[in-house]
Amino acid sequence: MKKIMLLLPLLLALAAFKPAERPVAGPDIPADIQALLDKHGCAACHAMNRKLVGPAWPDIAAKKYSAKRIAQLVAKPEPSNWPGYVPMAAQKVPKADMNKIADWLTKLK
Repeated sequence: MKKIMLLLPLLLALAAFKPAERPVAGPDIPADIQALLDKHGCAACHAMNRKLVGPAWPDIAAKKYSAKRIAQLVAKPEPSNWPGYVPMAAQKVPKADMNKIADWLTKLK
């Protein structure tokens, strides 16, 4: 009986924990785009469904920037566009990859 009374709180505590969620490509991020986001470190600060260090992808898309403007802002960020966020360092994403990412963002809803 004593063993059961000792184990019961432990079992209840373990039952309260849920496994950690690991980031995976959301249903709205095509696999090829997710690969580029991972490759260039974008996914470290941006996510589909929540704010991380930077704004969520839908929040960026809501600004209605053109693909060209998105590419410009990645290469030369303007922190005044995103008050309340940690300013992003300038990124050197190859043009072809940047065009794919920016095009995806302009179509994101």
